[in-house]
Amino acid sequence: MKRREMLLTTGAALLGISAFPFGWVAAADDKKKSKILYFTKSAGFVHSVVDRKGKPLAFSEKILTQLGEKHGFEVVCSQDAAVFDGDLAQFDQFVFYTTGEPFSKAQKRKLLDAVTAGKPFVGIHAATDTYRGKKEIDPFIAMIGGEFLNHGEQQKAKLKVVSPRFPGAKDLGDGFKMTEEWYACKNFAKDMHVILLQETKGMKGEMYKRPDFPATWAKMSGKGRVFYTSMGHREDVWENKIFQDVLLGGLSWALGNVEADIAPNLAQVAPEANG
Repeated sequence: MKRREMLLTTGAALLGISAFPFGWVAAADDKKKSKILYFTKSAGFVHSVVDRKGKPLAFSEKILTQLGEKHGFEVVCSQDAAVFDGDLAQFDQFVFYTTGEPFSKAQKRKLLDAVTAGKPFVGIHAATDTYRGKKEIDPFIAMIGGEFLNHGEQQKAKLKVVSPRFPGAKDLGDGFKMTEEWYACKNFAKDMHVILLQETKGMKGEMYKRPDFPATWAKMSGKGRVFYTSMGHREDVWENKIFQDVLLGGLSWALGNVEADIAPNLAQVAPEANG
C-alpha cells in the first residue's frame, strides 16, 4: 500500500469511518479505474435528468461523473446506441437510464450476452420502462428483474429497508421518506434480492393501492450482477446523499468491489408483490 493511501486509511480508521466507502479505492495510483458506460438514450419519455438541452451533459450525467471523480471510477456518458456496435470489453459496467426501445435487436442481443457472460448492469429509475408492455416478458425485463407499470403524482413516501447489510443501506435504519416520482412495477423476478420496499400505505393514487412491492433490488443474470433502483426521477434526488449512497453501493457490489448476501427473498418480504 502506498504511503498516501495508507495515511488516508489510517486517519479514517481513527475517526471510525472508511476512507474508501463501498469498496472504491480513490487514491491508489497503482489500481486501474473502473470504466462505466452510462447510457441515457430515451426512445420514449425524456426525463429531465437525462435531457441535455443542448449542453454537453445532462444533470444526472454530471452528478455521476462527479461521483466517479470523487470515488475513483471513470464514467463515459452516451446517448448514441452506436456505442454498442463497438468493443464492449472496454467497459467494466453498464448503467442504464433509458426508455422505450433504445437500440437495435443486434445491439440489444450484444448487451444481454455481455451481461450473461459476467458484465455488471445497473438500472436507474426509467430503466424498467425499457422494452416493457410486451405480450410476454421481454428478455431485457427478465434481465433487470421488474417491469414499469405506471406511476402517480410525485409525493413523499417511505422506502423500507429489508436488507440492511447491503452496501449503501447500512445507515438507513428501517427506512426513509423522500419526495419522488414512485414507479409501480410488476413481473418481479422470483430470484431477486429485495433491498428497499415501497411502503404503499397512505400513498395517493390507484396504482399504489396494493401490497408493498420492491423498489430497489439485486439479482444475477447468468454470471452478471444486476442492480436496480426506482429512485432517480428528480434533480434533488440525484443530489441527495441517501440516493447517492444507495447508487454507489449498487455500483460497487455489481462490480464485485464489495460482497453481499443476495439470496432470493421476494417470497419472504413481498409475497403479494406479483399479485
